Amino acid sequence: MMVALPKKPVSDEASNDRVEITLKTLLRLARPAASLSLYRSGMRAQQSGGYVSRFKGRGMEFDETRLYQPGDDVRSIDWRVTARTGKPHTKLYREERERPVFISVDYRNAMKFATRGVFKFVQAAKLAGLLAWIGQNNGDRVGGQIFSDRSCFELKPQNGKHAVLRFFSSLVNFFDQEQQEFSLEHVLSRLTQHARPGSLVYIISDFRGLNLKCRNHLTRLSRHCDVVLIMIYDPLEVHLPENGNYRFTNGQKDILVDTGDTQRVSQYQHKFIQRKLDLQNLSRKLNLEFLLCSTRDDPVQILR
Repeated sequence: MMVALPKKPVSDEASNDRVEITLKTLLRLARPAASLSLYRSGMRAQQSGGYVSRFKGRGMEFDETRLYQPGDDVRSIDWRVTARTGKPHTKLYREERERPVFISVDYRNAMKFATRGVFKFVQAAKLAGLLAWIGQNNGDRVGGQIFSDRSCFELKPQNGKHAVLRFFSSLVNFFDQEQQEFSLEHVLSRLTQHARPGSLVYIISDFRGLNLKCRNHLTRLSRHCDVVLIMIYDPLEVHLPENGNYRFTNGQKDILVDTGDTQRVSQYQHKFIQRKLDLQNLSRKLNLEFLLCSTRDDPVQILR
């Protein structure tokens, strides 16, 4: 990781806040979160909650399956049970009074990086903390997903402050529990399984590894949920420093980058620009909300 040295002396606590996330930091976000609100889509659905939605039937949670009766909506037919029993069955739903808020946070190695502000994963955790507090203030059920290169787990959305604290504990104490590789594609595939229909889903990541299968998973997710993509980036990804040799390290390996190599610099910056444009175009196509947040931005202002 490459971290720019501060221009002014800072305390050890302030310095640590740039490279790690603490429970104290997340708890402090309760006050600024009180002035923020969650994303709302453009059309109001017929449901009891206070949210607007463009997806018909949101705010309804699966309850049970029964035999089909004349007048049932054919779109509610449970085809799996129908095929298994040979008799048509209908899915029944019960109305939800709180909306599930599902927050997916990227803790992969590429997020443990910064040249300005805070590490990318720290910024992601702060945004997640704000969103969790906002959801709790709205009386919604809060849960989420945290993933790294070798581990991924989900927290089922629940009500109350204890759900927020449980989520915070996972953000602070996260460590790789599994010895297998998790690509962004695998993570989004799991997300489509764990985010219930009608959920408000936030994905906070630098979106490295975005490919066609990732786009397909996001398309599937957008059919049943409101999705907000928040792309975290470091200023260095937008513009490399002036001509010179710069050393980068992850603590184990070092590489030397010559920014006088104009072709390599152009290729490097093109990759970031292309990833950002791909996300913006995909968001427009699927009617997703898309936000950019750098490592030196104020996360409160980004959400505001």
